[in-house]
Amino acid sequence: MKILLIRPKPDPETIGLQHVMICEPLELEYVGAVLIDQHDVVLVDMIIEKRSIETIIKLEKPQMVCMTGYISHVHLLKDLASRIKAIDRTIKVVVGGIHAEVIPEDFMAGPFDHVLAANALTHIRAIADGEPRPKLVKEPKERTFDHPYPARHLSARYRKKYYYMFHNPCSLIKTSFGCPYHCAFCFCKEITDGAYFTRDVDSVIHELKQIPEREIYIVDDDFLFDAKRLDYFCQRIHEENLDKRFLVYGRADFIAQHPETMARLKKAGLRAVIVGLESYTDAELDAYEKNSDTALSLKCLEVLSALDIECYGTFIIGLDWTRADFKALYGFIVRSGIQFVNLQPLTPMKGTALYETYQSQLIVPPEDFARWDMAHLVVKPAHLSIRRYYFEIVKLYYKTTVRPTMVLRALRKYPFMENLKLTVGANRVMWQYMKRIIRGKP
Repeated sequence: MKILLIRPKPDPETIGLQHVMICEPLELEYVGAVLIDQHDVVLVDMIIEKRSIETIIKLEKPQMVCMTGYISHVHLLKDLASRIKAIDRTIKVVVGGIHAEVIPEDFMAGPFDHVLAANALTHIRAIADGEPRPKLVKEPKERTFDHPYPARHLSARYRKKYYYMFHNPCSLIKTSFGCPYHCAFCFCKEITDGAYFTRDVDSVIHELKQIPEREIYIVDDDFLFDAKRLDYFCQRIHEENLDKRFLVYGRADFIAQHPETMARLKKAGLRAVIVGLESYTDAELDAYEKNSDTALSLKCLEVLSALDIECYGTFIIGLDWTRADFKALYGFIVRSGIQFVNLQPLTPMKGTALYETYQSQLIVPPEDFARWDMAHLVVKPAHLSIRRYYFEIVKLYYKTTVRPTMVLRALRKYPFMENLKLTVGANRVMWQYMKRIIRGKP
């Protein structure tokens, strides 16, 4: 059977991080891995593709199409399915991914033959092999991961264009599933119903040896969790003499409390950490159920700075913030020496307890999927106008990134062309915000 695997291109209305990063479609490479031994599989990345879906379908003539995406892609996936069915209604169209697993009902009215809400890799193979499945495929979710390594060769024609900021070209790997923590705002824990499980480290090392790229983005929801596991990871990297450079997710409290482990990871190739700092106040961290505090955040940043590990700090902008809060966060950023930040308005994602709290206050309807991107305001701010709120975000971004000491640091540390590419991409994101400031609407 001829099977297409499709990743959609973001909606123009979505405030897109694709201007500063385009990562490989790892989830589709996993799908490809369970199909390629019996089927003819082609991966299509619409973020990079110039051809229309109609041109691709008519050229490839698939019998089955598999698609995946996030909440901001729901309407796009429905539209792609409709356009595919308009060409040939016999083509079987299957949708899966993170949003389909947590909120499958958002897809049920679409022209899909199957919506995979659990155990997608097991069921996709069964569907391709002709075994009957209902439209909504929903079973108890797996607590182990025993599947082939991703079929990265399927994205070979795109791979040189996959990057994350200064990590270029960049490949992805996943070593654990779910998250061991339970932050109030987080969607991650809903995907595995709160469960957390890890892959065998030796299996991870074996997979790393097969990845040609040097830059590796470990996309675990939280890679920095088990110090003993991480120490063994470092040991195996050394034993195999692997020359890789890593970008990972991690919590501030772990980094602050395990400087020795962070030093070992640095020697093993750790280059940067995306740290969920979330707030500059203990009160907000408590409200977010982070089980951490700002003292640990500052200690974390000291550890990373001493080891010359880059920090990409993420902060949640509260819905009750005033201009004074933005000013105070800037002071925290300057004192801590962070150069790269991601500022996200508090977004009560559908499927979380936070959504129930704010559901009656939404200013962006749940079905306006393109704007549920963790960058749009979806709840009206308590003290600022929508226009002022977005203006304060843009102002804080620029005040943070164009500090003379930070600009000189970036120019010394990273190649000029990489700095230029990131600057152009960041300005494109800021222009998306500027358009909302001009409109005064979310």
